[in-house]
Amino acid sequence: MDFGYGPAVPKAPQQHWLIKSEPAKYSWAQLEKDGRTLWDGVRNFEARNHMRAMKEGDYCFFYHSNEGKELVGVVKVIKEAYADPTSPEEDWSVVDVAPVKPLRSPVSLDVIKSDPELTEMALLKRSRLSVVPVTKPQFDHILKLARTKV
Repeated sequence: MDFGYGPAVPKAPQQHWLIKSEPAKYSWAQLEKDGRTLWDGVRNFEARNHMRAMKEGDYCFFYHSNEGKELVGVVKVIKEAYADPTSPEEDWSVVDVAPVKPLRSPVSLDVIKSDPELTEMALLKRSRLSVVPVTKPQFDHILKLARTKV
C-alpha cells in the first residue's frame, strides 16, 4: 500500500573534521567543563563553508593551535550550522559541538607531518584554516596513533 510519502531519504554518511582553538582562548579542558559550546569566531569563507557542510553526529578532532600544536580530543556536532550570533551584520555561521572523549595520547603536529599516511591531511595543506575536513582513513589512523576508540 502506497501512502504517498515517497521514497525514504537515505542518511548522509558521517563526515569527519578538525577544528582548531588556541588553548589560551578556549581549551579542551574548558569544553569538557562546559559540556557543549557553539563554535564561533570563524572568519574565513572556506572554513565557514566547511562548518555549513557539517551534519549532526559528525565527529571532529579538537586541535590545540599555537600552544601545544596537537590533537587532544574528539567532539561531536550536536547542532548544524546556524547564523553566528556574535556577528549579526555578516554572513558567518556556527555549529554546536560537545566533547566525546579526550585522546589517550595526544597526536602532535610533528607526528602528523612525519606520518606517510597523513601527508595529504588538510591540516597540512590548508594550515591557516581553523576548520578542515578529515578523511575517514585519516580519522581512523589518528585514532590508532592516539590509542583511542570512539
